[in-house]
Amino acid sequence: MILVTKWFGVFLVDREKVVRHVLFEKEPVAIAAKLAKVQRGELLPEEEKLAVKRMKVADPRMSALGRPEFIDSSFIRAEDYGYSAQLMQRVMVELGKIRTREPLPGDRFIVQAVRGMDDLIEMINLMSERLHEWYGMHFPELADYAREERYAELVAQKGLREDVLAALDLQLESVGSELEEKDLAVVRGYAASLTSLYDEKRRLEAYIADRMQETAPNLTAVVGPSLGARLISLAGGLRRLASLPAGTVQLLGAEKALFAHLRQGKRPPKHGIIFQHPTVHRAPYWQRGNIARAMGGKLAIAARVDYYKGGFIGDQLNDEIARRVEEIQKKYPEPPKRPERYQGPRGPGPRRGSGQRQGRESGRGPRGKGERRER
Repeated sequence: MILVTKWFGVFLVDREKVVRHVLFEKEPVAIAAKLAKVQRGELLPEEEKLAVKRMKVADPRMSALGRPEFIDSSFIRAEDYGYSAQLMQRVMVELGKIRTREPLPGDRFIVQAVRGMDDLIEMINLMSERLHEWYGMHFPELADYAREERYAELVAQKGLREDVLAALDLQLESVGSELEEKDLAVVRGYAASLTSLYDEKRRLEAYIADRMQETAPNLTAVVGPSLGARLISLAGGLRRLASLPAGTVQLLGAEKALFAHLRQGKRPPKHGIIFQHPTVHRAPYWQRGNIARAMGGKLAIAARVDYYKGGFIGDQLNDEIARRVEEIQKKYPEPPKRPERYQGPRGPGPRRGSGQRQGRESGRGPRGKGERRER
């Protein structure tokens, strides 16, 4: 016998024959609540009530009650039990309301925060470049003494070239032109806006670090909160990342290079965004592929433990990565030797036309093997 759950009830079936059944009450909200539990992977009281020994189940969600097995349950029709299509429509509407009101998992916020961080960084880069060109007309030498946020802070707080030089304790003669008060005020306001973006970037980084520590502590322990959050964002969520094989985790972020390899026959990529990790990008080029492969495997394990709410194994994974890196360094201490080109009697490779000359000298010209040219 097989236990089958439909949107209107639970049925115990034996060879396309309903042996026992429990119907849901004909109330859209009540039915939607039960279906929401089904979608979350929970067991219904009706399913436990109909469970018998040595039975099978039609849904892997009920594997605790029996072995899953596929069955075509289309012969169990709602209209035969008094449930109309209009009732099913109202149930689905209520189900949508219940599921949209449920609390979201933490990785959803992490994905949005990472994408917001990318937008913020792009905006900061554009505004910083514009500020350098704009204020550079007044004090071009400042770019040699202050960068990024410090540059914007000096322009926003001091403004005038003389005040900036005093703040930096510098004495030099600038080749920049003078700015009117109204022009300088606009530039300072622009720089203040850029400074506020730097502050927002720091707040967003702190938020991502805090969320990552709560949602994916093992992933954070292996690659840090920033890189771990980007892996979750590239995968589309922690659940998706936990379902990926280690080789795919290794190449996340290198999709363009991978497609170029598959379509155009170019060299395959050895790593994706995990190249940003110091263990990978500080390694010699001939060791990076093996190190990235080892790290991809441990990241896949960390993601699965985090998604299924396992214990903290971040320190253990880091120790295993360190041992594997040490093995790779001992096994491949020197770069691989490139294959040497064939050195012919006249240098590397045959010269153009040499085969034809040799054929003429040996009497084997273009007219055929062994055929001599007549004079």
